[in-house]
Amino acid sequence: MSKVRTGPVIGLTAQIVLLAGLAATVGLDVAGWLAGVAYGIGLCGALDRGLRRRGADRLGPADRVTLTRAVLVGGVTALVVDAIDAAAPLAVLVPMAVVALALDAVDGWVARRTGTASALGARFDMEVDAFLILVLSVHVAPSTGGWVLAIGAMRYAFVAASWVLPWMRGTLPPRYWRKVVAAAQGVLLLVATAEVLPAPATAVVVAASLALLVESFGHDVGWLWWHGRVRTAPVRRPTPALRPAPETVAERPLAAHQPV
Repeated sequence: MSKVRTGPVIGLTAQIVLLAGLAATVGLDVAGWLAGVAYGIGLCGALDRGLRRRGADRLGPADRVTLTRAVLVGGVTALVVDAIDAAAPLAVLVPMAVVALALDAVDGWVARRTGTASALGARFDMEVDAFLILVLSVHVAPSTGGWVLAIGAMRYAFVAASWVLPWMRGTLPPRYWRKVVAAAQGVLLLVATAEVLPAPATAVVVAASLALLVESFGHDVGWLWWHGRVRTAPVRRPTPALRPAPETVAERPLAAHQPV
């Protein structure tokens, strides 16, 4: 009999409670509820699968912080979907996104402090970041332009490309600049979401965000292509020099038989 892992169940429960709180305060229509509940179910299922693969029964301290971030991202998702045909309640959406972004620094610190860093925790953290960036880009796109969606879609396009291009499945080396760019995406998109700048300035901020992302992904794709090409290139072995066969007397030059 399989064990019930409480972490994903708690996450789904917290997600529904948050959605109910949003519905009671700022209001959620059917689309917002469906988006929030679907996100919560997907989060619960993916996290449960990750725990099973790791052979773990519970979340670590840092994973619980990331789960809190993930629940807040679910609330942001519900509000963004709910506001597609109306004005978004920025007084609620922005603070939730700010807390979700701020906790991104906390879960890593907790993992190092408690010695509980894991591949599952790193992947969980990365997926929450990527989805928040996608949701914020969806929110900003109607006022700034559809090209903003490239920011949220780029990471998923990278993953999709790795399914069909074997050389993109390599392991990238650590790069601090990659972390800086990832953090900048959330901050710059949050500035655009908060609508604190004039429209032209917001467009410049978002364009800078996209430029940073293109440089970061371009660098990684180039590295994977080059090293994948080196790994798959055929190895050319040097052709061994042919050793001449021993000469018979009849095959020697005529001069060899002439007296000195």
